[in-house]
Amino acid sequence: MTLDLTFTAHDIANTRFAVSPLGEVVASVRVVKNPSAHPLLRPWADQVRRRLRDVDWRLLSDLVPVPTISIAGFTCTPPSTSLPDLELELATMRGAADRVRTDLDEIPRPRTKRVQALYDDPGEGLERLAEEVRGYWRAAMAPYWPRVRSLLEGEILYRARLLAESGLQRMLADLDDAVTWEDGTLSIRHRYASGERSLRGQGLLLVPCVFASPRVFSVTTPPYQPTVRYPPRGIATLWERREVEPPRALAAVLGRTRARLLAELDQPASTRDLAQRTGLSEPGANQHLTALRRAGLCTAHRTGRYVLYARTATAEALLSGGSFDATPVQRSSSR
Repeated sequence: MTLDLTFTAHDIANTRFAVSPLGEVVASVRVVKNPSAHPLLRPWADQVRRRLRDVDWRLLSDLVPVPTISIAGFTCTPPSTSLPDLELELATMRGAADRVRTDLDEIPRPRTKRVQALYDDPGEGLERLAEEVRGYWRAAMAPYWPRVRSLLEGEILYRARLLAESGLQRMLADLDDAVTWEDGTLSIRHRYASGERSLRGQGLLLVPCVFASPRVFSVTTPPYQPTVRYPPRGIATLWERREVEPPRALAAVLGRTRARLLAELDQPASTRDLAQRTGLSEPGANQHLTALRRAGLCTAHRTGRYVLYARTATAEALLSGGSFDATPVQRSSSR
């Protein structure tokens, strides 16, 4: 089945990216309930399922059934800013009480007692849901969020570069194997949805979502902004714990610490994330990164409240053992 999203020039101008902590929570429920269907995320699921035994997340679980055909829109409304925190998204969710009954009526499945209570009293039900999400977040997401957030922000930075270098068509066509772009239409292979949808001039919101893997999810129902949640690059390495060893020759020149920091930048990362990986203090990591940036070996990109560091082409060549061809300098001699 294929869902076709048609773009106008206005839609192209309004297309944007965002990260969604609440979206990650909702998508991750599928993984906890059926980890065998998510091999790349299984290491995370195996760790957090034990912690969740002491957390009441029954209403949240009821709202995200497995297999997942559809999820009520109010549970994770499209983020209004590019880097919202969890509390901002929960406030938006609690403000969607007028959408609860409409959204639940559109889902053709029997309601559990907890979901029916939410339907009967949306205001109180959303407060309960928000508390469950907070408890779930503390147990299952918060310990991993810096790592996940770094991957998501790196993905957005990568997409921004691809857009600048190759244009919108290449950037959209490269999102996922289930996504293609042709003649102003973004086509998504779906398990349960098909047909043609207009973006209604609102543009498309692209939300990289680690726990969506391996599927692509979409929101096309008014009044929500049309949204596509897709798995970002690099999920396979997200849970690996490994010592990254830079080339010895490079470490001899730069020092092992700075060479190690460059080696860790296989994905753009923040100072905090790099400090946690390398055992440095944040001020110490920042001092070394500043020196590497001044030497032209890494760049700093501000993404909302965070600064992400990325390797330059020069650093990539040094780490891979490559070399540069230098143009001979013609020197004149005096007589």
